[in-house]
Amino acid sequence: MDNIIIIAISALGGLGLIMAIILYFIANKFKVFEDPKIDEVEEALPSANCGGCGFPGCRAYAEATVKSAKEHGHLEGLNCPVGGNDVSQAVGKILGLEVEATAPMIAVIRCNGSHANSPEKVVYEGATSCAFAHALYAGEGGCMYSCLGLGDCVDACDFDAIHMNPETGLPVVNDKCTACGACVIACPRDIIELRKRGPKDKRIFVSCINQEKGAPAKKNCATACIGCSLCFKECKFDAITITSFLAYIDFEKCTLCRKCVDVCPTSAIHEINFKPRKPRPEKPVESPIKAEKQGNNTEKVVAENTVDNKDNKE
Repeated sequence: MDNIIIIAISALGGLGLIMAIILYFIANKFKVFEDPKIDEVEEALPSANCGGCGFPGCRAYAEATVKSAKEHGHLEGLNCPVGGNDVSQAVGKILGLEVEATAPMIAVIRCNGSHANSPEKVVYEGATSCAFAHALYAGEGGCMYSCLGLGDCVDACDFDAIHMNPETGLPVVNDKCTACGACVIACPRDIIELRKRGPKDKRIFVSCINQEKGAPAKKNCATACIGCSLCFKECKFDAITITSFLAYIDFEKCTLCRKCVDVCPTSAIHEINFKPRKPRPEKPVESPIKAEKQGNNTEKVVAENTVDNKDNKE
């Protein structure tokens, strides 16, 4: 009996040892080497895991940066919008690369179809989801390009950077925005765009994406872009293009001169964080009595000159 137990234990022990040796060689054969710099880069990241960099998480982004540094010697096209330039410089320092500073970005709402500008024509009752409502109808104001106002962008934001304004029915972006792009992806109407914050947070953009002709566009929204080309003609820096009856301002070329804002007949172009314009001085209007007196004096002078001319001839 004792011999049977000893034999069984020995057999199991030997089998375990053989399996351990086999697993050891297999592990060495298929061992995946991981660069320790990946951990260093991941520690330098904000750990938001928002996906704004285009990768599923900070770990994946760290792996991509290390791989790009090894294979290409640069980090072009790789950017952490949440961390900004500080994080980019830190990552570059870890990988021994110089990283160019990038301009900070922010989300802007390219729709001005508020309750006042685009009055309700129908009332929607259904699932409180923009993606769902987008598949059903054009919108309560009738514009098929307008904001649906059901807050999918708000739900997608992890930074409390966007909320719905109950008075206008439109989303509002605040300074907490990290330009992660989650709201851009969540919006089924594509009315949210990432643009440069601009110097002193100043920016100018066309707050409309309606591609209909002028009359139908104005019918659904009082501040719609009608493609009149006045802004295009006014811009001296080739920053404005007109496509499908819709103006677009290139923030890379825009000098923030605001001349396009002045000529827009529908106020579709928005200027953000600029000082209020000084009111233009009005020309003084002369009273009828004063004008009449000036007219009489003029007649007297003309009459006197006529008499003098006659005397000179004589």
